[in-house]
Amino acid sequence: MTAPSVPTLRARKRRNGSAPIVMITAYDEPTARYADAAGVDVLLVGDSLANVVLGHDDTLHVTVADMAHHVRAVAAASPKAHIVADMPWLSYHVGTDAAVANAGELIRAGAQSVKLEGGAIRRDVVHALIDAEIPVMGHLGLTPQSVLAFGGYKVQAKTRDAAKTLLEDALVLQAEGVYSIVIEGVPRLVGTQLTEALDIPTIGIGAGPDTDGQVLVFHDLVGLTKRHSPKFVRQYADLGAAMTEAVSRYAHDVRDGSFPNDAESYGNPEELTD
Repeated sequence: MTAPSVPTLRARKRRNGSAPIVMITAYDEPTARYADAAGVDVLLVGDSLANVVLGHDDTLHVTVADMAHHVRAVAAASPKAHIVADMPWLSYHVGTDAAVANAGELIRAGAQSVKLEGGAIRRDVVHALIDAEIPVMGHLGLTPQSVLAFGGYKVQAKTRDAAKTLLEDALVLQAEGVYSIVIEGVPRLVGTQLTEALDIPTIGIGAGPDTDGQVLVFHDLVGLTKRHSPKFVRQYADLGAAMTEAVSRYAHDVRDGSFPNDAESYGNPEELTD
């Protein structure tokens, strides 16, 4: 089975009978391998690695080099899922030539498409990327790279005018050729309206149940984050507690001398015991 292609993903509208797109973040070979084994459609090498892997308070502290490093690790799992990589802050804000070069680094590292935040203001960048044969996924609504401008992580499109602007941005991105759009942190009705208005799939994260797919951060889903989980997160496991318990048992066994035992030690050659 090969990874879903961009044309295949672009056609995944629920109203046409397609199953919802399942996307999850991955940042290294093990998480990519386990998530892929679960049958997800898309692995997002997200700039959220700044928060959940590197310990920063926001996504602004990762570079293209950081992202490429983690894309290579995810690609090393040879997943069946499509790999999309986030373009980090300032990698596509300083001109189209720089944006194309930075996206090219992520593609060469193993991504099959890139994701960037923003609507009409990013029209020229999206056009340049697609002109360079680099597929693009959009991201609207609560865009984490705008956290300083927003004054925090706040639900977006809460007024009629703001929702109208968001729709206009989505239509611009669609016209420029993005193959799907992540919609984050908006009222459920806005997520529904955008999904109905677009011919490309929407992938929700805090945008209600009517989008064409859903994405969650791997570490949120399995209980490995120290941060307070957003309202839209459903935690499916508490691996953090399980990991602490496992290491605690290991420490206990080392301290009481029961690890390693004879079965976990190499035998002594006769030459050494003469």
